[in-house]
Amino acid sequence: MPKSSGSAMRKHNVVVIKGDGIGPELIDASLVVLNAVQQRLDAFHVDIDFRDGGAGLYQRDGHNLAPETLDAIKLADATMKGPVGLPEVRFLDGTEAGVLGGVLRTGLDTYANDRPVRLLPGVNAPIKAKPGEIDYIIVRENTEGMYLARGKGIGTDDAVADTMLITRKGTERVVRHAFELASARQGAPSDGMHRVTCVDKSNVLASMAFFRRVFDEIADQYPSIEREYLYSDAAAQALVMQPQHFDVLVMENFLGDMLSDLGGGTIGGVGLCPSGNIGDNHAYFEPIHGSAPSIAGLDKANPISQILTLALMLDHLGERAAGDIIRDSVSYALESGIIKLNELGQPTKGTQKAAEAIAAAVATSGLG
Repeated sequence: MPKSSGSAMRKHNVVVIKGDGIGPELIDASLVVLNAVQQRLDAFHVDIDFRDGGAGLYQRDGHNLAPETLDAIKLADATMKGPVGLPEVRFLDGTEAGVLGGVLRTGLDTYANDRPVRLLPGVNAPIKAKPGEIDYIIVRENTEGMYLARGKGIGTDDAVADTMLITRKGTERVVRHAFELASARQGAPSDGMHRVTCVDKSNVLASMAFFRRVFDEIADQYPSIEREYLYSDAAAQALVMQPQHFDVLVMENFLGDMLSDLGGGTIGGVGLCPSGNIGDNHAYFEPIHGSAPSIAGLDKANPISQILTLALMLDHLGERAAGDIIRDSVSYALESGIIKLNELGQPTKGTQKAAEAIAAAVATSGLG
């Protein structure tokens, strides 16, 4: 690629894991868009190191991620992966062997899982809202909580116990991350308030009462940002009935997993939802949904989740202009009807055509 005139080409080293099921199709679609935005801006270049990971690798080699791949990820500027895991590929304890969350989130200490939920134009959402009226981020604590019990369940044929652990350090840092996000946003769509909502079940569980106490300690350091509290069951209702109220929500790992899927359902499906796993030293990016093996290879998968994931990664790499162009291009392709989604949230003309449409919009975005 030629260098842009007047300044040196910015280079970023990124590990890419295509994953399982629809993962390879989604990654390929996102790379079409990446190529378009690189050519459009002519200011940066992403050097890609393709690596294997997931259920397919586990079936072949007996591990879902090679140690040398984790080493490469730690040296990279960022990592982007497609969905991983296959329902039939499991460990002896019955849990999925192909998923990488336990390996990457703890191995990289990416303690905050940012999950933006935004209603896009041209999407037939199942609730009454207009584009822009739903625009919030769920911050899911990523390294402890209930999922810290992954692979550590204790039991017999009659009973099994998983233990939830919430620590001061883990809570402090993820709550601080949520308040910093709120500081940089435009506020909730309904009233413009910069707001962080603590979601927990502190009326029942001592560990979550502790989460709320630590939340309050951090919130005191951000007096200009409104704080509020919701029990998780009430939050599930409010995210459907009053989604315009929310700006940033922070919660324990398991709750964040569930409520972000609920949020995805309100805006037309998780096929529209990206995410970033953020730590102090490392970050990786992925859609929030699974590998959908039943439609793998059929050119039916919605690539928008992966393409918006690419935009999040570019933001993290300091290429915010590129991320904004991609988001604007996705919105344009949907609003103009170039991309139409069926009742299952799948692009009617297929995965590849959807990617090409977004890439074409990237090439002309803002040029008049």
